[in-house]
Amino acid sequence: MTKPVVAIVGRPNVGKSTIFNRIVGERISIVEDIPGVTRDRIYSSAEWLTHEFNIIDTGGIEISDAPFMEQIRHQAEIAIDEADVIIFLVNGREGVTSADEEVAKILYKTKKPVVLAVNKIDNPDMKEMIYDFYALGFGEPYPISGSHGLGLGDLLDEAAKFFPSDEGDQYGENVIKFSLIGRPNVGKSSLFNALIGEDRVIVSDIEGTTRDAIDSVFTFDEQEYVVIDTAGMRKKGKVYESTEKYSVLRALRAIERSDVVLVVLNGEEGIREQDKRIAGYAHESGRAVIIVVNKWDAVEKDEKTMKLFEQNIREHFQFLSYAPVVFLSAKTKKRVHTLMPMIDMASENHSLRVQSSILNEVIMDAIATNPTPTDKGKRLRVYYATQVAVKPPTFVVFVNEPELMHFSYQRFLENRIREAFGFEGTPIRIISRSRN
Repeated sequence: MTKPVVAIVGRPNVGKSTIFNRIVGERISIVEDIPGVTRDRIYSSAEWLTHEFNIIDTGGIEISDAPFMEQIRHQAEIAIDEADVIIFLVNGREGVTSADEEVAKILYKTKKPVVLAVNKIDNPDMKEMIYDFYALGFGEPYPISGSHGLGLGDLLDEAAKFFPSDEGDQYGENVIKFSLIGRPNVGKSSLFNALIGEDRVIVSDIEGTTRDAIDSVFTFDEQEYVVIDTAGMRKKGKVYESTEKYSVLRALRAIERSDVVLVVLNGEEGIREQDKRIAGYAHESGRAVIIVVNKWDAVEKDEKTMKLFEQNIREHFQFLSYAPVVFLSAKTKKRVHTLMPMIDMASENHSLRVQSSILNEVIMDAIATNPTPTDKGKRLRVYYATQVAVKPPTFVVFVNEPELMHFSYQRFLENRIREAFGFEGTPIRIISRSRN
């Protein structure tokens, strides 16, 4: 099941970015005391008690004829439409403003639960300032302080009451789910059609034609699949039609639902910086990844072209060193048949478990070849390793002092594990823990 989505909405300069950063736990949004400084929706994952959720920081909503404010209003409306729960943030020090009332009018139209949060209530003596906000019609206001981190627990407790219940995966365990992500106009929809064998998706040369994520179930060689087509992701910060921003969140949610993610590149255009950002979403999610170079039919090539292109990919996508590369043409369907076996392989490796006894033999052989490092006279000692999870395969290595496990030695152990067990197409994670 995908994570619930919480959207923080409100007029400019009420502290949305500060609250967002407090909940996420790191400074992701720009925080500046200038109205409207948040120019784009920012997405991140967060956790409260036993709840994991995605959170959106929107630009402020302001009813204005200015194109900039109109764009911000559209962004917030889209976030409202996508959210499971809405946190309506107001500024307690300024009281109810006409702009707050305009935001409230937009929120009245949604059937989503709304939790009213009154920010900048920095001490208990200021709590009497929240009462005016009952007039907005959203029930009990929750006093909070973004700058001091006060009241956020009560706010999140209330928001979590409205999270959808976990209904589990709607598809069977043996069904392989994969999604297609990439910049607009790299040919995802054409590849989608080529895979499912029907023209369910509109295919055109206009960037951003696909507006939503679409599921299709199909069977290939007696294996059942669900393929999720997503709208293309554009470069952050670029001013474009607001529905494109909506599609970014949809793509992230599609990744969450996938076992395997196909990062689609345009072979005709080459690698762009945005390709790396998009691929980073899949890598960070821990999903299996395949890099698909589409439109290969349109590339002028000789016997070295494919090898040089793959070298270029490896140079730019060093964090995806485990991902296989497939060259194909969705338009002519040339080499499309090579993709399905690759998806099967990546999905199988993503779920692969290895026996602890064999794993420890590999680890001890690796240590014998390359002894553990020392730091200030202390040597790292590795006692035991075991696999604790799949999707992605996750290993815990018990050591004397976890801080002695330098990232370079961890990378060495990862490489030896890959040499022994494969794991092509999937990231693997290694966690160091004290034996005690």
